[in-house]
Amino acid sequence: MSYLLIFLVIAVALAPLSHFVPSKRQRKVAGMREYAAVHGLFVEFRSLPGAPAKGEVGAVTVPRGEIIYYGKRIPPKRGKGSERCSWLLDEHGWRGLDRRHTPPAILPELPATTLAASIDEGSCGVYWQEVGEQADVEEIVRVLEAWSSELRP
Repeated sequence: MSYLLIFLVIAVALAPLSHFVPSKRQRKVAGMREYAAVHGLFVEFRSLPGAPAKGEVGAVTVPRGEIIYYGKRIPPKRGKGSERCSWLLDEHGWRGLDRRHTPPAILPELPATTLAASIDEGSCGVYWQEVGEQADVEEIVRVLEAWSSELRP
């Protein structure tokens, strides 16, 4: 009986600690982010390009959940500022957010789980919600590596 009482006290003491054990989804996302970081990408939370600011009404439908940006840093071009461009993936394929810029030829090679891609003065990258698998991250790394090598001066 005393062993049962000791076991019960220990179980009650350790029960709150089980809350801090990562879930299967959290471990999967951490693994994808680690793979991306090891292969030269950076990961950060960003708003989807073209998403309306609070109080605005926009044409872009913003998916629910966290939008994550996987980016590849590119060195700035000398003497000329880089222009910002964004492309969204919809049911018709990749389209420029401002409709002037044609999407890079490499974007269709991205996984279907990506939402958008952009380039700015310091990086090129993709926006997604990390709903895919490790193979999707591998494809993103491959595409961003190829895209950044095209953009280097």
